[in-house]
Amino acid sequence: MPLGITKNLVSWRFRDTYVERQLDNAAYTAAHPDDTLVLSGPARRTSADATTAESGVSSLLAIGMLQNVQFGQVKQTQPVQAIGSGRSFFVSGKAQGQGQMSRLFVNGRNLLRCLYHNAVASGVEVEKFDDKPADDYQHQFYINLDSELYLIPFGLATLFRTKAHDNVGGFYAELSMINQYSVAFQAGQNMIAENVTFLFDRLMPYHVNDVLTPEVPRATMDAVVGFSDQTQETEDATTDNLVTNF
Repeated sequence: MPLGITKNLVSWRFRDTYVERQLDNAAYTAAHPDDTLVLSGPARRTSADATTAESGVSSLLAIGMLQNVQFGQVKQTQPVQAIGSGRSFFVSGKAQGQGQMSRLFVNGRNLLRCLYHNAVASGVEVEKFDDKPADDYQHQFYINLDSELYLIPFGLATLFRTKAHDNVGGFYAELSMINQYSVAFQAGQNMIAENVTFLFDRLMPYHVNDVLTPEVPRATMDAVVGFSDQTQETEDATTDNLVTNF
């Protein structure tokens, strides 16, 4: 049987229980980077949902060869005191978001091109801008961050799943704008990476409906760990038979 769970001080048995949740199955219920997907798309989550509903085809493009990704939110909060009281209270402003990602530099669409695939797919003729990001929209390498193309915001969706294919969570970084691009290389290194930092308006919850089902169902995996009464009964019966036969 699985160990008990500490939910409060009364049930705290540090040698015999886990805290908050059952962790016998943590190896296949925890999110991993290889079960995480980052996709670029329209500036707003609602636009991505509407496009998918109308055409039946997702407007999101999965970004591969990412080495590291980071999203963060900062909310300016200030402590205030009032005359006549020794206690503090707080006033707070709007949350501000920023992020960064690094991707291998390979033959194919580079990072600046991938992030703006939705603008290109919508028919933006990038070669007609005063500052062109590329000679024409079909080119795979976009580089001029001063181009008017990069005044158009984009969105980033991130989905987290477990080894058992369960959805852990997901979010959509709306109205993202690139504010820095860099690429560095030196003699002897085994790869080159592109890096971008970006700002975004907000992180919105985002989920997908197509939950994949592994060949070995989650219920079967749970049963092996002992989360199923039926499994425990089977083990007890097997033990009784062994005792009888012995």
